[in-house]
Amino acid sequence: MLPIRDKLQLFTLFTLLVKGLKSDFLPLCDTSSHMSLMALHLHYNVMCIHYKVCQLCLGSCRSVREFEKLNRIGEGTYGIVYRARDTKSDEIVALKKVRMDKEKDGIPISSLREITLLLRLRHPNIVELKEVVVGSQLESLFLVMSYCEQDLASLLENMQTPFSEAQVKCIILQLLRGLEYLHHNFIIHRDLKVSNLLMTDKGCVKIADFGLARMYGIPQQPMTPRVVTLWYRAPELLLGTKSQTTALDMWAVGCILAELLAHKPLLPGTSEIQQVDLIVQLLGTPNENIWPGFSQLPLISQYSLRKQPYNNLKNKFTWLSDAGHRLLNLLFMYNPQRRATAKDCLESSYFKEKPLPCEPELMPTFPHHRNKRAATVATAGDAHAKRSKV
Repeated sequence: MLPIRDKLQLFTLFTLLVKGLKSDFLPLCDTSSHMSLMALHLHYNVMCIHYKVCQLCLGSCRSVREFEKLNRIGEGTYGIVYRARDTKSDEIVALKKVRMDKEKDGIPISSLREITLLLRLRHPNIVELKEVVVGSQLESLFLVMSYCEQDLASLLENMQTPFSEAQVKCIILQLLRGLEYLHHNFIIHRDLKVSNLLMTDKGCVKIADFGLARMYGIPQQPMTPRVVTLWYRAPELLLGTKSQTTALDMWAVGCILAELLAHKPLLPGTSEIQQVDLIVQLLGTPNENIWPGFSQLPLISQYSLRKQPYNNLKNKFTWLSDAGHRLLNLLFMYNPQRRATAKDCLESSYFKEKPLPCEPELMPTFPHHRNKRAATVATAGDAHAKRSKV
């Protein structure tokens, strides 16, 4: 018999295939021809096979009834997350209900991709998918994940004293280790932000929410530019590039590092036009010399870039060391090909100079902060709703 993890891999990969095939079949089914009859017959057979695969793979999954929901701890684009207790093991877990209300064709592709990726990822700084459990219907899915006591966005809002530089280094180092692992496995996260970084009560940082993550390779496949929350979006995305690389994630790392150092978001734009303008104000106006191909990007004609010749990062962080400025500048390179990689950053002298990164166990945490959140946590989270939805 196939292990349950292999069955889930089979289910998610086959369902993704079916969704892709349906987009090819359905236009043919609309035509009154012999080809239409063949397409309908093939479509019917594929759906029958898909149903059998669902029975095989999900029929052996546990039921959500084996988990006691304790309270709701968050809600994202792709589902609601509960703190729950596994009644068999007594373990506290995060239970993510896959959102179906806007999906006419079963499980959303974003959730299937998230399951597929998380099933193959194992790293201390990446949230762990323990198992998939089913609800009353076969395609009512819940993801059982390792529980983390808080997310970084909530921590930033509730802390009386901002993170020290040693604590910032500890957080960023863990983020970089998780990213190095992802990028080594040809995965781009594409939605890094403080609310997608979780922290345990032991100070361990974990990258979460892989709904927008993608595999990449050679040759590169075109991807939609409308990813990554606006405040953390790289300039090449804002200007419409279809060629997405790990450099997208590294720009977001720069934004997160700057936000932790400054105790506020670095580039809090309210529109794509304003976001580009904020980047230019901070880093200067890009040109072909520093960013070859910049003038040929698809959306460049939609922006009227101000003439600003100066890089103002040093003025923004006057107290930061030279090594710290070098790291920020490497993360905020306009040219994606010259932007620092996760491996480059891990070797930065910034993390080897005083103050040294503190140990994760010494990080300030609020282990009961999320435990006590009521079922109306969405209301309590209004303060950072804009951060996660812009």
